[in-house]
Amino acid sequence: MRSRILTPAFVLCALPAVAQETGLTLAIQLEPPHLDPTSAAAGAIDSVLYANVFEGLTRFASDGSIEPALAESWEVSEDGTTYTFALREGVTFHDGSAFDAEDVKFTLDRARGEDSTNAQKVLFEGIEEVAVVDPQTVEITLAEPDGALPFNLAWGDAVIVAPESAEDIKSAPVGTGPFVFDEWVQGDRIELARYGDYWGEAPALETATFRFISDPTAAFAAMMAGDIDVFSNFPAPENLPQFENDPRFQVIMGSSEGETILAMNNAEPPLDDVLVRQAIAHAIDREAIIDGAMYGIGTPIGTHFAPHHPDYVDLLGLSAHDQERARTLLAEAGLSEGLRLSLKLPPPPYARRGGEIVAAQLREIGIETEIVNLEWAQWLEEVFRGQDFDLTIVSHTEPMDIGIYARPDYYFQYASPAFQQIMATLKATTDPEERSELLAEAQTTIAEDYVNGYLFQLAWPTVAAAGIEGLWANQPTQANPLADVRWTE
Repeated sequence: MRSRILTPAFVLCALPAVAQETGLTLAIQLEPPHLDPTSAAAGAIDSVLYANVFEGLTRFASDGSIEPALAESWEVSEDGTTYTFALREGVTFHDGSAFDAEDVKFTLDRARGEDSTNAQKVLFEGIEEVAVVDPQTVEITLAEPDGALPFNLAWGDAVIVAPESAEDIKSAPVGTGPFVFDEWVQGDRIELARYGDYWGEAPALETATFRFISDPTAAFAAMMAGDIDVFSNFPAPENLPQFENDPRFQVIMGSSEGETILAMNNAEPPLDDVLVRQAIAHAIDREAIIDGAMYGIGTPIGTHFAPHHPDYVDLLGLSAHDQERARTLLAEAGLSEGLRLSLKLPPPPYARRGGEIVAAQLREIGIETEIVNLEWAQWLEEVFRGQDFDLTIVSHTEPMDIGIYARPDYYFQYASPAFQQIMATLKATTDPEERSELLAEAQTTIAEDYVNGYLFQLAWPTVAAAGIEGLWANQPTQANPLADVRWTE
């Protein structure tokens, strides 16, 4: 009998082909309260839906720049008050209906209407009229020039929705993005599937599952067991070195827009007294909070502005850790005997861990805190909407959001006509140098008014399987766009 020798080429051809992985399971800490990004402040909604299910006229790129999305291009009138957007052709919603200018008008009129529940309604206040020129052209007229309009329209709060599906959007979202909503198993996961008629390049992934894992120990176990492929903003920084040293994983260390603050209720005594707020600010040891709550991952901040932004002003010295100064300020405020405040904390580890450390630091100057741990929906109801709190800890992940301090009805209730004027001037200013000067003045004003205790800028560590590429490293807005994500091995 003649023997046969299989050459390497023959062996390779004889082996079955290994199918390219087309599904992805990505975990985040918080479950969305519902699925309408245009009517809630919860960043978890955008974490799942932004640029996946929903799109706006413009969008944030991974580097934070603004790029066209459903608007192919736009022009601005000479006086800066009229923007004309040319819409993409051939775009459909996931229910098969055509996207056109009427949907843009409906969305923006809904966002700026008197009965609007949009958490960022202020973004649309300058719009006087949204006019349909033709099915592919929209004209937006402003009350005054606003160079930030394309930036504002990139927010998740400005994504385009259709009137036919808006009523059921909280449980059955219908967008124009590369993925269609499939299923929400509350308490566990949201399933997305590739949209076959997407106007852009088809994503490599056929399916995507977003799982909700708030417990750091459970997050570590799920990642190690291979139950999840990616964890965006991994909640147990103490475990990151273990992942870095394991060839099965990659650790992507990015930054976020998340100014983590000890927010204070400026409208209620005793926190309506700047001396008390200043005392609290001096009682805080930022480095101890970063080390104890974040295992050293985070950048100290002295105002509500991202340190990586070119216009950031270092104001840490205004609220340096100084317990003796803090006690003196309390005495000047007539509170030398101390006081008791509530400290309401949402679920993220930075808040729960950080809250324990802050409570201990305040105790050193005579302030006792009653810690109340809230689930995210409770926090939104009691603190953000109800303004029923003394202190809270939260990361503000919205991009370039110092403008919230010009809103007296915002949850920490800072009412400063001087600051409001700064922001009004900034809005009408287009010169880059003048804008930089105004942003510096704005940062300094809120720091000197000790509106809140400014803690640190939130890092954004992502743990992923080694064979995945295309994930966002940084978070110019809170999102996990999957259109460019693929398996390479």
